Parts: sequence; C-alpha cells; structure tokens
Amino acid sequence: MDNHPSRRQLLALAAATGALAGLPAFAASAAPKRSAEPLVTPRHHLWWQAPADAGSMITQGLPVGNGRLGALAGNDPGRELLLITDATLWTGGLNDTLDSDGQFPYGRADFGSLTLLARLTVEIPDHDLGAVSDYRRALDLDNGVVSASYVRSGVTYRRQVFASRPDDVIVLHLGQDGGGRYTGTITLEGTHGETGGTAESFAGSFANGLTYGAAVKAYGAGGSVRVKGAHIVFTDCRELTVVLGGGTDYAPNAAAGYRDPSVEPRALARAKVTAAARHSADSLLRTHAADHRALFGRFGLSLGRSTAQQRELDTWARLEARADTGDPDPELESAYAQFGRYLMIAGSRDSLPMGLQGLWLDGNDPDWMGDYHTDINLQMNYWMADRLGLSPCFDAFTDYCVDQLPSWTDTTRRLFQDPRNRYRNSRGEVAGWTVAISTNPFGGGGWWWHPAGNAWLCQSLWEHYEFTRSRAHLEKIYPLLKGAAEFWEARLLTTTLDDGREVLIADSDWSPEQGPLDAKGITYAQELVWTLFGNFRTAAAELGRDAGYAGTIGTLRDRLYLPVVSPTTGWLEEWMSPDNLGETTHRHLSPLINLFPGDRIRPDGSTPQDIVKGATALLTARGMDSFGWANAWRALCWARLKDADKAYRLVVRNLRPSGDGSNGTSPNLFDIYEVQQGRGIFQIDANFGTPAAMLEMLLYSRPGHLELLPALPDAWAASGSVTGAGARGGFTVDLSWRDGEPTEVRVRSVGGRTTTVAYRGTARTVTLRPGQSVTLKDLAR
Repeated sequence: MDNHPSRRQLLALAAATGALAGLPAFAASAAPKRSAEPLVTPRHHLWWQAPADAGSMITQGLPVGNGRLGALAGNDPGRELLLITDATLWTGGLNDTLDSDGQFPYGRADFGSLTLLARLTVEIPDHDLGAVSDYRRALDLDNGVVSASYVRSGVTYRRQVFASRPDDVIVLHLGQDGGGRYTGTITLEGTHGETGGTAESFAGSFANGLTYGAAVKAYGAGGSVRVKGAHIVFTDCRELTVVLGGGTDYAPNAAAGYRDPSVEPRALARAKVTAAARHSADSLLRTHAADHRALFGRFGLSLGRSTAQQRELDTWARLEARADTGDPDPELESAYAQFGRYLMIAGSRDSLPMGLQGLWLDGNDPDWMGDYHTDINLQMNYWMADRLGLSPCFDAFTDYCVDQLPSWTDTTRRLFQDPRNRYRNSRGEVAGWTVAISTNPFGGGGWWWHPAGNAWLCQSLWEHYEFTRSRAHLEKIYPLLKGAAEFWEARLLTTTLDDGREVLIADSDWSPEQGPLDAKGITYAQELVWTLFGNFRTAAAELGRDAGYAGTIGTLRDRLYLPVVSPTTGWLEEWMSPDNLGETTHRHLSPLINLFPGDRIRPDGSTPQDIVKGATALLTARGMDSFGWANAWRALCWARLKDADKAYRLVVRNLRPSGDGSNGTSPNLFDIYEVQQGRGIFQIDANFGTPAAMLEMLLYSRPGHLELLPALPDAWAASGSVTGAGARGGFTVDLSWRDGEPTEVRVRSVGGRTTTVAYRGTARTVTLRPGQSVTLKDLAR
C-alpha cells in the first residue's frame, strides 16, 4: 500500500473526484422551461400577525432559498428587508499551518467563515406599520412562498418572496387589489465595505481571492421605475417586481484551488436578473413553485387532527399554547416536520451542503463560523433527507465530501503525523484521509483533528446508498470508503485484554466533546470503525473491486474490540474504562453511535441483552433536557429502543418557545441553542434531527427489515398516515394507522428486492422488482 502519494497523484485524484461529483458553481445556464401550473392550495401553512423586527431577523425573519442563494424576509409593510446569503461566500482557506499543539487554527481569517452577500431594502414611506390594518404574513410550505398582506385606505396590499432554483434568483413581488399604488425606493448594499458599485449591482473580493457580486433589477406595472443615485426609485406603480441575483467564483475543484477564473460574478448576476426580468412575476412564481412541489410533494404526514381552537391561533401563539397547556397539537407537530423539509429543499440543492446555520445569517459573524462540524452537526443535518422523501437533497453532502477528498487526503498525508499532534498514529504510519472537527469549503480543517470523523462521514454516505440502492452513488463514494479504511488500517493498535485476548483498538482520541483528550479504544471510534470496515467490504463486493484488500479489512474487523458494560456504573463504557471519565449529562451521545445512527445495538434479541441494558442505562443517565440537536439525538435513540413516551417528550421539548435566548423554537421556527444565559443562537441541526426522530417513531428500517410503528406515542395513536417515507434496503413506505395499529401499508421498491414487514411479532416477507409495489392489510392480526 502506497502511504505517500505524490503531488501528481493527488491532483489526479482531485480531477477524478471532481468529475465524479459534478457539483456546479455559480454559472450560466439555459433558460428554464416555464410552467403554466397554478399554485396549489396550501395544506401546510404557517402564519404570524406581525412582521419581523429588523434587529431580530434570525429569530423572526422567514427563510427562502434555492439551494445556493438564501434570504431572510422581514415583511414590514413600509420597509421590506431581505438578508441575502450565498452558500459559497466564505472567507478563509486551506488553513494548513498547524498551531503549536499540532491542531488547526480556528478563526475567521485563517479557517474562515460563511458571510452575508447583501442587504436589500424596499422603502415604502406611506406604508408604515402604524398606518395599516389586518396585517398577516405567512409561509406557504407547499409552494415555497413567503407572503404578507395588509389593508391601507381600503386597499389590500400583498407581497410575495421566493427563491427560484430554475431562474437562480430571489424574487419580491408587490401587488394590490383596490386601485392602490406603490411609491418608494430600493437599495442594494453589500456587507463587506464594497466600493465602486451602482444602484443595480456591486462586486467585491476577499483576501483569499474569492470574488463575488450581486445585481438587482426592478420593473413595474404603471408608474415609473428608474435609477437615481444609489437607489432605484419607483413611483405610482400598481405592481412592482424586484429580482435579485448573485454569487461567487467558487468552484468545487481542489486542483483549481476551488476557484473558476472564467466566472465574473457581477456580470453573471446581471445576466441572470435581466433574463428573469423578461418574464412576469406570475410566470416566475409558477415556474419556481412547480420545481419546489416536485420535491415537497414526495412525502406526506398526518399525526391526527388538532382542535378548532388550536387552528385559530397563529404559529407563535400556537407554540406558546402547546407549551402552556401540554395538550398535543398533532397538526402543529406535523407542520414542524414539514418545515424541516422546506428548509432542506431551500438549503441543499446543487451547491454546498448546509452547515451549522444552513443558508440563513443575520450578520458576518455566525458562531463557530457557520461551519461544518463533523462530530454530529453535519451528519444530523442529513439524517432527515432520505427518511422524509428528499433523497436528491442529500447529493450536496455527497458531492461536498467527494470534492474535498483530494485536499483532505493531502492534508492528512502532510500534517497528521506532526510530532505535536496528540492524535498522531503511534505506529508512525499514515494513509488515506481524515478530517478536523470543523471543515470549510476549501479543503481546510479547523479546531482539533477528528480521526474518527472520516468513519462517521462514510457512515452517512453509506446509509444514503442503503436508502437509494444507487450504484452511481456507491461508485462515487467508494474512494472515500477505501481511503478511510486505509487510514484506520494504519492507525489501529494491538492490545491484550485481561482475559488474554489480543484485540485491535483505536489510537489516542477524544470522545466528542468531553473526557480525556488522549484515551485509547474509545467506544465512539471502535463502533464507527467496525461499521466502516463492514460497509467497505460490502461496497467492494457489490462493485467487484479490491477483493484481496476487502479480505484484509474483514480480518481486521473481526479483531476489533467492541465495548462492554461497566461493572461500576452499569452503563455501556465510553472510554474502555469502568469509570465515568466525563460529564454524566453531556450533550453528546458518542458511545451510543451504534444505537443511532448505527444499529449494531438492537432491542430485538439480536444484540446481547447486557449491551442493550447498558446502552439504555447510559442514555437514561444522559438526561431528557439539553440543546435542540442533543434532544433530537436522544429522541432518535429512544425511538430505536421503542420507548414512545420518552421519544415524544423530547420531540415536544424542542417545540417549546425560546425566550431570552433559551433552548427551544424561535418565532420563525428556527431552533435556538442557548450559548449562555440570556444569549441564544440559531443552529439548524435540530430542525432536521427532530423530524428524523418523528419518522423513526413511525418506521424503523434496515436492509431486509421494516418495522411499523415501533414507538408510536399516545398523542398520535388515534389515527394518522405517512406517505413516501424512505426505508433502508431500497424501499419507500406508505403507512396508515388507527387506534394505535396499522391498517394498511404499501411498500414500493426503489432498488430493493426482498424485505420483511413486521409489526409486534407478525412478519411478512415481500419480494419486489424495482418500481413494483405491494399493499398489505390486517398486519395487526
């Protein structure tokens, strides 16, 4: 095995993996096919009785996005504010000069940060909030549109905001009924001190060489629209449409330094808004909505009916009532899951994946730089996609990993064995690739090395294959799986247990994010490597590659140490020690990683009962109240243990209203992470992890096995249904239930062949060809 690839080999790897990924940069594209389909009547509708405060946009602004461009809309009648973000607008770079401790620098200048692209303000002076009545704003999840309406002087004014993927622009449309007129100004501003711009466009660049630009175009019906100084002025318009575009010269190509010098972002932004502005707002909206619905409509969820009193409340009042009374609100709870799907469609298509804050910022200083944390947050962001009918949205995660692999491999080869790195391999060998706890879009790592991070990323990539059975995906991720296996082949150490057995254990590591900094054989790493090695062997067999090397990895897997239960605590050990070496109620569930997202630990009799009991005891000790993402992970674990009550309590806990920065849900449904008392930040992972937990309560799957309603809570038991749910093994499932028991299930193959469908000890075997389906009834008998 060649542990020291040449620079030429790494560049070849970059070229090869870049070609496989095909992740597009900001680029010219053909005109989209226009849709004549009308908007559907929304079934999933959130609404509020007040606009966002301009100083609280991250908790009150309503999100739109096309997968690359995102915006928060304030919807104030007299001063519409849009905060615009591009997923690739990052400072920083490769960040490959280590600190004195052998770890990575982690700042906005070296590692880098996601930042805002622009602020767009539309001033309508005679439409101040105090001068209007009947204000209402809404988020239509089915069509992907933010809207607002109000009455002034007998005229009903309406506006719509949406981010179109087909046209690659953000659109704001102002309309009215009753003979009203709009007069005001439009201001486009950069957020990085740009100079030399005009009222209609600007450009800029960062110290890392990234260039960017944005442009706006406005057109009206009646009246006039013209440029005056630094503003666009509109006068006496019956309608007004504002189209905004922008982007960077980022390219997903390590060999090219993650830049495309052929792209001139400002000129391209102008071209895109000019092309879009040739069409009516209605045409742009129909085209966008049809594209959005093609994904959103793949999945349905009903958890029962809410009361008429609950339906009369706006979304924020409804969240408050849910928390105050404790009464279930099943339609609100299903809407929360659909909101997570809306965010996934808006934030993860044809560009970089979503990090800690997705596509939505309110400034240029997001906590933790809005980065990609590889020790839970990036993975949790994508647990929902396959389960809730959004498998295409997972591609951004896959392509990111494929595109970063050349840089990750090169950095690992050059830097991992630095003598100052406390996590270096004791055997002095290094191969393959790994990552830091934080990663950016330029191949760079931040904070500390995260040796087991490669195995966890591969676990997520492999699970997507289990859902889709896509051979193209498997071929794409195979270099990642093999490189991670090579890294661990060089890293494992041999040790002798008290009973005389020789086993393989992971070298010095940290159980995220607690305990000793240099413990060997931590459960987190042992479980992940066990899973990695098994998945690599299966991948090699299915692709017909590397049979000899797969056999070597299989032999290593057979020798891996697997954790035991502590005789001291009764918990599954976290540190290959009977003692608790960390914080009992710590937010991370690292030693339970093969309860969820893995499933080596199963309560179905296939796992030794002492291991299941030890895992349950550890999960119990971790507690039932933490940050939103930690609650979501707990809920997923309790769902795997079939404890419906605990899983549901944790889901509902994430719906509690956040006040003064406390953990919980903000008025716009973004999850808030309490950094310190009185200060909270938006962190998006719980918005995805919680819906994933809700689905796991209704359907458990692994290749060859589907289990119905494993953790159905009393609050949802009366009646309900789910359609289009993804199932590992290559299936989708439609399921309905009444009085806590399944009434009908339809299983459709998307690549899977044979599986069992089980409910409370009853199991039926289903064999299908791809594209076929079967409907089963009377499973409760």
